[in-house]
Amino acid sequence: MTFLKAIFLGFVQGITEFLPVSSSGHLAICKHLLNMQLDTGILFDCLLHFATLIAICVVFHKDVFGMIVEFFKMIGDIFHNLFEFIKTKDKSKRDYRKVVGSPYRKLVLMILVSSVPTAIIGFAAKDLVETLEETLLFPGIFLIITAIILFVADRIKDGNKSIKEATYPDSLIIGVAQGIATMPGISRSGTTLLACMLCKFERNFAVKYAFLVSLPAVAGATLLELIKLDTSTVTGHDVGCFIVGMLAAGIVGFVCIKVMLMIVRKKKFLYFSIYCLLVGTVSLIGYFLM
Repeated sequence: MTFLKAIFLGFVQGITEFLPVSSSGHLAICKHLLNMQLDTGILFDCLLHFATLIAICVVFHKDVFGMIVEFFKMIGDIFHNLFEFIKTKDKSKRDYRKVVGSPYRKLVLMILVSSVPTAIIGFAAKDLVETLEETLLFPGIFLIITAIILFVADRIKDGNKSIKEATYPDSLIIGVAQGIATMPGISRSGTTLLACMLCKFERNFAVKYAFLVSLPAVAGATLLELIKLDTSTVTGHDVGCFIVGMLAAGIVGFVCIKVMLMIVRKKKFLYFSIYCLLVGTVSLIGYFLM
């Protein structure tokens, strides 16, 4: 892989990760057309996703910081309650603290709940995903499915659930949707947004949740790839390509998050639906002609 190809794939990842057109599907198609096969498997894909994760953290830095702070406070309150349970024999004198007592704490817990089905589906389907990415057929089919998802999302009425009214079953549904979106060609942002809308989330809360819920999944996938990585297969040139690709993905991703926020507010998914339908169709044609 050349630096130019790495930068190009980084741009593709940054643009398609946050616009509802499936970054995994576009990466699979581009790598197939550019005849790019890496000895490091899907590590490069994971690193590009990690770069866009950083972009999410930058755009939603206040929410991310608030969630991190409240997560550690929750852990502290859990240990405090456990200590109270052990040391105080009289139940009436136990000074228990409320563990989930703020919006950020509930948001943390909901995202953790969403991450469970995502992790299970993602782990179980990992080998299948790698196999499906090796051909133009399945990314094409799944992009057409994404077109249908976006067409439906454009016609769903706005909900009114904020973090206060949202439920943990809602977060499970969204987690399953995100797990299904590991298939190459299924848009993660589009699928999770549709799930949020079906759960009647208020529009601004829906887009925020759709972005933030990806953080544990992407971070976990990247960590697993790094743990099992055979460093003997990675050259200095590969590392350089990884770095420039991640920089491109992160910078472009930051811009595209801002664009996506405007798109969601105006509810203009139809154009992306048509785009996914066209790209999916071209991918299928390419599969049968090549």
